[in-house]
Amino acid sequence: MATSLGSESPRTGGTRRGRNGNILTRIRQGQITGRGLSRGTQIPDALLHERDKRARWHGIPILLQKLYESSHPNSDLSQTHGVLKEMSSLLSMEAMTFVTEDRKTAQESTFPNTYTFDLFGGVDLLVEILMRPTLTTQKKKPKMSDDLVKDCLSVLYNCCICTEGVTKSLAARNDFVLFLFTLMTNKKTFLQTATLIEDILGVKKEMIQLEDIPNLPSLVQSFDQQQLANFCRILSVTISEPDIGNDDKHTLLAKNAQQKNSNPSRAEVNQVTLLNIPGFIERLCKLATRKVSEATGTSNFLQELEDWYTWLDNALVLDALMQMASEEAEHSSTESSDESTLATSPLRHRLPQSMKIVHEIMYKVEVLYVLCVLLMGRQRNQVHKMLAEFRLIPGLNNLFDKLIWRKHTSNHVLHGQNQNCDCSPEISFKIQFLRLLQSFSDHHENKYLLLNSQELNELSAISLKANIPEVEALVNTDRSLVCDGKKGLLTRLLTVMKREPADSSFRFWQARAVESFLRGATSYADQMFLLKRGLLEHILFCIIDSGCKSRDVLQSYFDLLGELMKFNIDAFKRFNKYVNTEEKFQIFLTQINSSLVDSNMLVRCIVLSLDRFENQTEDVKVVEVLSECCLLSYMSRVENRLSFLFRLINIINVQTLTQENVSCLNTSLVILMLARRKGKLPFYLNALREKEYAEKYPGCLLNNFHNLLRFWQQHYLNKDKDSTCLENSSCISFSYWKETVSVLLSPDRTSLCAIASYIDEAYMDIDRDFIED
Repeated sequence: MATSLGSESPRTGGTRRGRNGNILTRIRQGQITGRGLSRGTQIPDALLHERDKRARWHGIPILLQKLYESSHPNSDLSQTHGVLKEMSSLLSMEAMTFVTEDRKTAQESTFPNTYTFDLFGGVDLLVEILMRPTLTTQKKKPKMSDDLVKDCLSVLYNCCICTEGVTKSLAARNDFVLFLFTLMTNKKTFLQTATLIEDILGVKKEMIQLEDIPNLPSLVQSFDQQQLANFCRILSVTISEPDIGNDDKHTLLAKNAQQKNSNPSRAEVNQVTLLNIPGFIERLCKLATRKVSEATGTSNFLQELEDWYTWLDNALVLDALMQMASEEAEHSSTESSDESTLATSPLRHRLPQSMKIVHEIMYKVEVLYVLCVLLMGRQRNQVHKMLAEFRLIPGLNNLFDKLIWRKHTSNHVLHGQNQNCDCSPEISFKIQFLRLLQSFSDHHENKYLLLNSQELNELSAISLKANIPEVEALVNTDRSLVCDGKKGLLTRLLTVMKREPADSSFRFWQARAVESFLRGATSYADQMFLLKRGLLEHILFCIIDSGCKSRDVLQSYFDLLGELMKFNIDAFKRFNKYVNTEEKFQIFLTQINSSLVDSNMLVRCIVLSLDRFENQTEDVKVVEVLSECCLLSYMSRVENRLSFLFRLINIINVQTLTQENVSCLNTSLVILMLARRKGKLPFYLNALREKEYAEKYPGCLLNNFHNLLRFWQQHYLNKDKDSTCLENSSCISFSYWKETVSVLLSPDRTSLCAIASYIDEAYMDIDRDFIED
């Protein structure tokens, strides 16, 4: 046993080893002097040599000793680089195995090389070497070669992806993280630096503050367009609110508790920091809208390949490259001249161009993500103004057919069908594009930039024909900033939406993007513009006839249908024409009733529209549709409205309310507000009480509803945006919403409109504190 520890066996005639080779002696000396072992490279050579083969260290500890000894201040770093290169080959092979789907091999081996490297202090040593120039007090700072810096960064990255804990330990060193950003000024080390920073920020517990990065504005301005696109990958981590991961934390109760702290989050501060960088948004708009032929300059193919290193951790990238290269030959007629020439050349000549296309697509994914996050932030109006000014929407419109929605898009497994699925670049690009459109259009007057001049004129003509005033936002739209060409972006989206396969999850994002154009104050002209293009029939086909089973897709179509039909008598007439048999109508009802959380916005639309139409009996067309439309007839029966009300209240409670299902509470309120207008609120409350007793759970439904309304007051009364949304979507003044809730919550048990009047004393439980600590 003593032999294996590196000490001499007294019974052998072997050469005596010095006492300083004994690890136990070293430890004792450290205890006495206070200068103990501080790094793995201080372990005696004898022990390292003795254990190397048995432990399969492959000489890494010995090489680390040489690296340490050759990297002292003022030493010749060329020798340091030679030692690092020798180790680098051992570590890079292991990393390559790890990222090419053979990850178990690297993780399960007894002592992987990267683990050994970190165990003996290699990671800390490389950090020390990299940061040494910043720590010296000498006027003439030691110069490190670019190749040495690149190799140090590559080894650190290999350790991060292969050895658990390395990334977190680097992330904990804020000084090192900020130092890495300074290395991005050097084009030769940019890619390795960006790759390492992205990995580190992905696990960093506390989000970095962008304003702490030295000279950030000048750093960003020094980037070329390719570097700026890569930098967006890093920025996406710094401007997005961290995903809490626990579903309970996503409840509105939890979110309200968090929002009591009015200070902006780190992500919000970082968004402001970015917006204050001169020219930043303009450059992102240029990146998002540039054509593939404009993407690269004079860089040679080998340099492009090195650039690709940062992206090749996803095998789907390579699949996409080969598939796109093969498909180019079949689809040359509609491509631009620089792309159509590819089809006549051999595959080996086409591949670089296909690589170039996917490369550009992946850059745009990152850029669109950053723009999308900024659009949803507190500075939304400022961002909107800049995106309009820099013509983002017309630029994307010009790319739509050639790049964004190319006709020969591959049928990959789509995101959302498999939670472990890594999306291909093209799929990610399309989803990010649709998310951007959704954020851009949602409750903002700039949504009309998605149309071209002819389409804007069509909206004006619709309003004129209907004898209604044009929407103010339409009148104020700057025609120089709208889409050009034969079709606007919204119309192009409708065209591909109707061609989408039945099982495509793109349908969800497409419907969300179109719905956002309609959201806000209901516009008859906007609805008719879409109705004339067959959107209602397409939606009904998907709900009734396509066999669609996806709850997400169905929910998006229900929401879109609600916005499209709300208060629009022509839409209900078209509905009745399509749903022309009892069988179709029953399928439609089954889809609605299968999940009210998904369909309640449509239910709200029908209830509101029916109420308005019943007050327009002087209009012959309205009277005709009221008498013929199966959907309006169904909702006019009070027992059906009560059935919806029972279930809407029953499927939610305060503890489970989220942004997704709070609409159920608002829909139930709409039903009761309309009943109150007609003096029928006591009838509905009594029906809820009778339902409780029939189901043998007296007090349960009404106590729950009372608590939900108490929460409603806390949630909405201090939220301007939410209250505006409620008012715009229902055409009921927010003051009437508040008044109705107050009436329902009245403690006066003699009031026929107070919930408390309908709960027997024995079952009363309306004062429970539902707020989470």
